[in-house]
Amino acid sequence: MLKLYNTLTRKKETLVPLKEGLFTIYTCGPTVYRDAHIGNLRSYLMADWIRRILSFRGHEIIHVKNITDVGHMRQEVLEQGEDKVIAAAIAEGKSPREIADFYTKRFLSDEASLNILPVNHLPRATDHVQEMLEITDRLLEKGFAYEREGNVYFSVHKFTGYGRLSGNLHESQLQEAVRVEADPKKNDPRDFTLWKKAEEGRSVKWPSRWGDGFPGWHIECSAMSMKFFGETFDIHTGGVDNIFPHHEGEIAQSEAFVGKRVVNYWVHGQHLLADGVKMAKSSGNAFIVPELKDRGIDPIAFRYLCMTARYRSRLNFTFSSLKASERALNKLRRMYVCWGREGEGSEKDGEVETEWIGRFLDTVENDLDFPGALDLVWRLAESDASTYAKHSILDRVDEVLGLGIAETPDMFAVPESIVAISRTRDGLRNRGEFREADSLRSEISQKGYLVQDGHGEPSIRKKDKSELREEMWDTISSSVDVTSRLAKGNECEFTIGIVANGFPEDAERCIRSIEAHSASESIEILLLDNGNEELVGKVLHGLQSTNNRISVIHADHPLGDGAAKNALVKLARGRMFVLVDPSVEAKNSFLPKLAQILEDRKVGIAGFAGLRTENMLHFHDGEGESGEMDAMQGYCLAFRREDISSVGLMRESFRFYRNLDIDFSFQFKERGFRIVADSDLPLVLHEHRGWSILSDQERDELSRKNYGRFLKKWRERADLLVVNSVR
Repeated sequence: MLKLYNTLTRKKETLVPLKEGLFTIYTCGPTVYRDAHIGNLRSYLMADWIRRILSFRGHEIIHVKNITDVGHMRQEVLEQGEDKVIAAAIAEGKSPREIADFYTKRFLSDEASLNILPVNHLPRATDHVQEMLEITDRLLEKGFAYEREGNVYFSVHKFTGYGRLSGNLHESQLQEAVRVEADPKKNDPRDFTLWKKAEEGRSVKWPSRWGDGFPGWHIECSAMSMKFFGETFDIHTGGVDNIFPHHEGEIAQSEAFVGKRVVNYWVHGQHLLADGVKMAKSSGNAFIVPELKDRGIDPIAFRYLCMTARYRSRLNFTFSSLKASERALNKLRRMYVCWGREGEGSEKDGEVETEWIGRFLDTVENDLDFPGALDLVWRLAESDASTYAKHSILDRVDEVLGLGIAETPDMFAVPESIVAISRTRDGLRNRGEFREADSLRSEISQKGYLVQDGHGEPSIRKKDKSELREEMWDTISSSVDVTSRLAKGNECEFTIGIVANGFPEDAERCIRSIEAHSASESIEILLLDNGNEELVGKVLHGLQSTNNRISVIHADHPLGDGAAKNALVKLARGRMFVLVDPSVEAKNSFLPKLAQILEDRKVGIAGFAGLRTENMLHFHDGEGESGEMDAMQGYCLAFRREDISSVGLMRESFRFYRNLDIDFSFQFKERGFRIVADSDLPLVLHEHRGWSILSDQERDELSRKNYGRFLKKWRERADLLVVNSVR
């Protein structure tokens, strides 16, 4: 029997259905104003595996997954101002319904690519507003809600069980957890919206007895789950970010409405991380299924990757780990085909199959232990079970794994034309004509086939996706992939570090200008191709062929700004490291001036454009001034490489460049170093296109997050400011 961790009871429980032989499952679905990223899809994979296990055991399943398209904000704090669905529709010239339809289809296509089974019901929130109004009405009648100026709020203090799902049981904890802007119409800041009055000019709205408006976030799931299941159902799934406030609010309003427990088991999947932080569009580290396909990667490899960690554990996504999963998946597919070929016509070994399938079920039914299940599959591959048994067992267990193994085409079915070339090659090898044989091997490879010479007859098979995908250059997935040279001696005077986020012409202009005025300097230039598309990568890669002082490092996806710059610092061989933005153009020699400033051991950072502040709440340009500063902007920022041992690398939680330079400057100031600017350096700052291509909203959101990180660490260190320093 399947055992799962129930978030509500905080323990692992054996699942028992309300109705024998039938499990009812509700999954919080996507908000369809943009693509679901693979972090979102991890929680849908979790629900799919629960369903597959229960189905394998012979249970009937009714699975409901909602589509949020009503046009309300995802959080109470976002209920002020323009709706994201509407904003996206306006930007794309579509109606809210059209954009919801478009992204719903994209979501379903993504799920199909990951072999997630279609649900029985996929209700849209816009089709169930009437049910939401009925629940709201009833909650008002029962005294669990109140109306204020066309808004209806759920009264949290009236529901005694509020907080037990999330563990926020005390009023102070709830106040802190809500973190919303004060709404003077609420009786209590913890109260949440059931129905929101439509603001002036809003097009997505519905009539109600309180006036035109739209439903709150939590109410839709209560309405749609009870529409399809009635007052009680078995399992509710979602991501951990749904626990509070969404599922906490859902429990309160549903149980207040029906007067009893509605959901028996609450199951939540942990976050998918990327570069060590939660995957999110606002962090610039969210990847979608079409991006995996564009890179030539089989999306099922992501399904395999998610099985390498328990669903209640965070999983750090990298393209290196994804490609490793793809290689393992393809090896498993090849073994499956070989087992089928070799075992054809063999008799079934029921006892062996029963034993292995039983061990498999014992593993996955232990709170979805898929890492253990994968280990068992590879143990099966190495076992002395017959090839026919292995083929049959993998067929059966894949009904749960969902890798689509049975649909694997026979990669050993090779066209006669390829076989003929291989025979000719065999003859050449037998006669010792190895150069000619190698030439034919290359020809076979170019046609998409692989020759594997073993102890017996050589085998030929079609290349899999990972083998067909040409790796044009070595790549890194994080700064950890770089072997640090920080403890090694200097091999040149200056390392120029440049991170290219698109716009190769800017990087080329920057490099050419530095080269033109540094012919006599001992320098190396390290250029990071930060996960750019292939054409951009080719242009950047070509720069190193023109000059042996230039080295290009390629990242297989866009690294966060802190990680990208740390990779360059770790690779540097120069006594001084000079970080230069691609928007900078040198008009004359500037490196000797930086070196002169850094000859003063009390100076930690030298550069071009300094920043000053009196209270850390606002940093302003040094207004073309030179001298001591509170921080140095990252347009041109130089330091001695040896000082990193005491100062430390940049904080990689800064994925966006804005304010990272200030934070890094304060790391130096904390160690007693000064920051000195020379505004007379012969540098020109061109348009910073990484900034100009962003919308105002994106700039504000990204900058604010980074500034918050800075303040959290340094807000109490006003003693480090120039205005307060005593020299």
